Parts: sequence; structure tokens; C-alpha cells
Amino acid sequence: MGLDDKIKNAAQDLTGKGKEGAGKATDNERLEAEGKGDQMEANLRQAGENVKDAFK
Repeated sequence: MGLDDKIKNAAQDLTGKGKEGAGKATDNERLEAEGKGDQMEANLRQAGENVKDAFK
């Protein structure tokens, strides 16, 4: 996995956490769900990259 991918995944995870926190603070369920989705996508990408790295 390249450093670029790690940075992008971490940034997406942090963005998701921010959206989730903002959604909870403002009682906005849609924003909270969007944040959780962003975090899940970042985690899935990270897992995929880890699998690719394992086969190198």
C-alpha cells in the first residue's frame, strides 16, 4: 500500500468521524449516518489494501 492510499484512507476516516460527531451534536441522523458510512468505506479500503500487501 502506498503512502498516498494510507493518507487518503485516514483522511476519509477523520472526515467521517467529524460528520458523525456533527450529526450527533445537531441531532441530524442523515449526517451521522453519512459519517458512519464514510468511516466504513475507509476501513474497507484499508482492509483491501492490507490483503493486497499480504500477497506481495
